Order: sequence, then C-alpha cells, then structure tokens
Amino acid sequence: MKVLFIASTGGHLSELMQLSPMFDQYDYHLITEKTKTTSDLRIKFTDRIDYLVFGTKDHFFSYLFKFSFNCLRSLYLFLKIRPKFIITTGTHTAVPICYIGKLFRSKIVYIETFANIETKTMTGKLLYPISDLFIVQWASMLSLYPKAVYKGWIY
Repeated sequence: MKVLFIASTGGHLSELMQLSPMFDQYDYHLITEKTKTTSDLRIKFTDRIDYLVFGTKDHFFSYLFKFSFNCLRSLYLFLKIRPKFIITTGTHTAVPICYIGKLFRSKIVYIETFANIETKTMTGKLLYPISDLFIVQWASMLSLYPKAVYKGWIY
C-alpha cells in the first residue's frame, strides 16, 4: 500500500518524523520543503523523498509564486507517487496535495499540531472537511473538531 507522508519544515516535520518507525511497513514516500536542515534527509531516504520550494507568508509577494509552483509540483508528485493514503501534520505545504489526493480518492489523515491546545489552525480548518481521519493531540480540541479522534501526543 502506497502511503505519502508530507509536512512543511520545522515543527510540523518533527512531529511527522515521530511516525517514521511505521514508514517501512508501507510503500512510503516523504515530501517536505527543501531547506538547509532538510537537505540531509536525501541521504537517509534516498529515492523516497521529494522536496517542495520553501516559502513563508512573511514575504507575501514571493510566497504567492512559490505556493503556485508548489501546487503544480504537488500535482506532478501525486501523479508520480499515486498514494492510497496521505498522512500529514501540516501546514500550507500539505494542503494542495491533500485536495488533489481527495479528487483521486486517496484517504486523507490529518494530525492537528501539538502546538495548538485551544484554537484551530488554518490547515486544520482547510483539511477538516476532507479528512477521512482527523486526529487531535489534545482532548480540549475535540470541542473545536467534533468528528476528530483524540489519540494523545505523538511525541
């Protein structure tokens, strides 16, 4: 079974990497943003990793171009990988490929970030309606996402 794991760099990727012991149970692929800190992942994951362009909303004008490019690249990567499941901890990097995956009937598993205890994230708001499984790491988040499943921390 093909499973795609995707997260932006930083804390979201750190959370996703907590799931790495289960990678080898599947025909997996990993996608993240290319930065100095993620370049070395190519050594460990060789042909099982691809990168999107790193972009931050702090530089809004250039971010629009990078996000647009990443949407097109996400379509390409999805068609190349053809995952049955997409598992993500967010953020903006993951949203396009999750919507693309939903169009092609992939199952979407979203894990809301550990960092939010009382408020919804933008990614959570965007992926909640299309997720087949929406997991929260704090019981308090169940009041915001009634169809979510509380599984505790992934750390």
